[in-house]
Amino acid sequence: MAETSFDVIIIGGGPGGYVTAIRGAQLGLKVCVVEKQYLGGICLNWGCIPTKALLRSAEIYHGMKNAEDYGLTAKGVGFDIKKVIARSRGVSGQLSQGVGYLLKKNNVTVVDGEAKLAGPGRVDVNKDGKALPLLTAKHVIIATGARPRALPGLGADGKVVWSYFEALDPDIMPKKLLVIGSGAIGIEFASFYGTLGADVTVVEILPQILPAEDTEIATIARKQLEGQGMTILTGAKVDGLKKTKSKVTATIQGADGKKADITVDRVISAVGVQGNIEGIGLETTKVKTDCGGIVVDEFSRTDEPGVYAIGDVAGPPMLAHKAEHEGVICIEKIAGLSPHPLDKGQVPGCTYCHPQIASVGLTENAARKAGHVLKVGRFPFIANGKAIALGEVDGLVKTVFDAKTGQLLGAHLVGAEVTELIQGFVVAMGLETTEEELMHAIFPHPTLSEMMHESVLDAFGRAIHI
Repeated sequence: MAETSFDVIIIGGGPGGYVTAIRGAQLGLKVCVVEKQYLGGICLNWGCIPTKALLRSAEIYHGMKNAEDYGLTAKGVGFDIKKVIARSRGVSGQLSQGVGYLLKKNNVTVVDGEAKLAGPGRVDVNKDGKALPLLTAKHVIIATGARPRALPGLGADGKVVWSYFEALDPDIMPKKLLVIGSGAIGIEFASFYGTLGADVTVVEILPQILPAEDTEIATIARKQLEGQGMTILTGAKVDGLKKTKSKVTATIQGADGKKADITVDRVISAVGVQGNIEGIGLETTKVKTDCGGIVVDEFSRTDEPGVYAIGDVAGPPMLAHKAEHEGVICIEKIAGLSPHPLDKGQVPGCTYCHPQIASVGLTENAARKAGHVLKVGRFPFIANGKAIALGEVDGLVKTVFDAKTGQLLGAHLVGAEVTELIQGFVVAMGLETTEEELMHAIFPHPTLSEMMHESVLDAFGRAIHI
């Protein structure tokens, strides 16, 4: 490596890191990315992308098993878990190579190693215990991401208790599976393994699954998941795990306080993630941390001059697209542009189980607590022609408006392909679109997107098809 001096050094080559690097290069900055393991980060290699590949396999398998519903015949339907996993890993591998190509194309220097802050504008890099040449830059952006959170006594052991790493590359197809936590990660894995035939139990300590979602949407999702055979226990907790070489017995305390044991083949611990703030030299700086994340301002600046943090390591929402947008804002500010700060209220969230869940903005309960007088619109999938044709009649599109101003405060969807629909509402919120403009927008027919229009109409008493 010839060059050691840069305008910007980015520690971490995940979605936030590599997107920030490319944008910096576009702006004429000399950029270096230091990545210790995977270009593309956890999202591309062990999270967002490979899970979607798995869920696609599960979706096709579900369709094959239910072929008769569509007048089709499919005999001898089965799956090879090793081939399903191999396809998923292949998808990740292809995209990781693509990230490397994009960085090279944009003349971004990539250093393979583990980085650590070593004083103002200085970054030490270590590879396999050997020190690499010191890197220097006026600006250093920390984009080290996050890792699975481990609760005492419930952490993954890589054998019978899995994190998302092991769940993405399993040693067996479990017949009985316990999932601890019902956020997006937990529910997606529960949906995948459940669709392939596992007897799945989900334990959630809070009263509602998918705690970040609108209560009405989460309730509909729960009903559908339970209808598929999943056991869901809310207001419950896992008190302890007794492990053998091939089994795990979990003691579960239910909402009623009573305890019962359940024996399963594998446990997935999906109780959230925590920022990677250790071992990167923060102790030598003025950088502040809080709740396992780095404290930053609206432009990702820390209390240490010249040091910034983006993505999961800078706190929630811990989503790849948030990291990317945050990074672009940060690097544009560094380059002297005048970007708008990130509005976290306009960051969409998606869960790719069956049914899919997608949302943006305030839930109905949160909007009421914030003091808004509301108009709420709802439109069910069963009343939409495209949904009926698809055989996907279970679902709901819900919109939340400020009754006085017509401002769209939130949108919450559950059902087929809603992760692709939500962006329409994101754009609408970003453009400060009112209910009047949305009601006058023309949606194509027949599409699922028509339900978005009808939900808006319903909020103001004008729905046509219900």
